[in-house]
Formats: sequence, structure tokens, C-alpha cells
Amino acid sequence: MKLTKHEHACLVLEKSGDVLVVDPGSFTMPLDDLRGVVAIVITHEHPDHWTPEQLDRILEVNTDARIFGPAGVAAAASTYNITVVADGDTHEVGAFTLAFYGAKHAIIHSSIPVIDNVGVLVDDTLWYGGDSFTIPPVPVDTLAVPAGAPWLKIAESIDYTIAVAPKRSFPTHEMVLSVAGKTMSNGRIEAATRQGGGEFFPLEPGETLDL
Repeated sequence: MKLTKHEHACLVLEKSGDVLVVDPGSFTMPLDDLRGVVAIVITHEHPDHWTPEQLDRILEVNTDARIFGPAGVAAAASTYNITVVADGDTHEVGAFTLAFYGAKHAIIHSSIPVIDNVGVLVDDTLWYGGDSFTIPPVPVDTLAVPAGAPWLKIAESIDYTIAVAPKRSFPTHEMVLSVAGKTMSNGRIEAATRQGGGEFFPLEPGETLDL
């Protein structure tokens, strides 16, 4: 399975000719060249994780692609056919097995409502929690670690990485960071990953990792 990191929180996975897209949002460059997409996972309703324009680009050439998301996504994207998923659900789609864990977005501020958020475990290999620090109830081979957001501080990302103890990790959710900020967060995440015996990959948009 090949992972390609795109800007911010968007990931594209390829396996046996099938393609899975995760969180194609507003901070990601237009995804207008994807073929073979069997599924799109949207972890929550915030626009940096999905937009109608990104969905339309993908669906225009992948008309049978299924969309998975929590109830909040189904409500926000009501003109699309969303398969609603919740904590503990598992779906087989194309060459992929998708297991969903978690229920709520991390707290941004007490004045801001907490929305639905589910993370996805792909083929028991890649765990991506969306905007949360949810730890799945299974060992994690590869962890997408959030590096910068209004809902986190780097200490939380460090603790999260140590708690999950993945064999491999890479940064995600970092378009809100400067170059200096990315360098700092990458260093912290790398140290936390190594503490658990894992290896860190400082992927940039367009770079790939074989899982």
C-alpha cells in the first residue's frame, strides 16, 4: 500500500489499483487528477478537511466512490450520499479495510461546540485520528501525527505519539505552521517516535511512503 501525503490533512492511499482519499479539504491543492477512487473518508465537518469543490472534483471522474463520515459530516454534506460511521464500525471497500474509532473532535475552546469526529484505521496499518488524540484499541504500525492546529499544543502531540508508540510516524495537519514551526514540531514528534523505538518520516506534500 502506498501513502501519498498532500497538503494539510489530506492523504491518498493506493493498493491493488484502488485509491482511498482521506480529508480532502480547503488547505489542500485541487485534487483533479485522481483515478480509481473507491472511497473518500471525511473525519469531521470542518472545511479544512472537506469541501464540496474537492468532493465534486473527485466524484466527477470516480462516480461510484463511496463517502464515509460521522453523523455531523452527513448533516453538513447533506447533498451527498454519505455512509455514516461511528466508533467501532468496520467497512470493506475495494482493496481496503476501514475501521473507525473515536467520536468527538478535540476541544478548541469552551465557547466552541464540540463536533463529531471519527478516526480511521486503514488495513490495520495506518491510523489517522482526524482532529483528535483518539488512540485505537489495537497496535499501530504507522501514525499520522497532528503537528499544528488551534486545538492542540505540541506537548499533546508528543504525549499522543508516545502513548501510541507506532513503528513509523509522519506529520499531518501542519498548514497553519511556518517553516520554522514545522521544523520545531517535526523535531519533537521525531524524538517522541524514537522514544518508542519507531522511525519518523518528515513527509512534505507530494512525498510517498510504502506501508
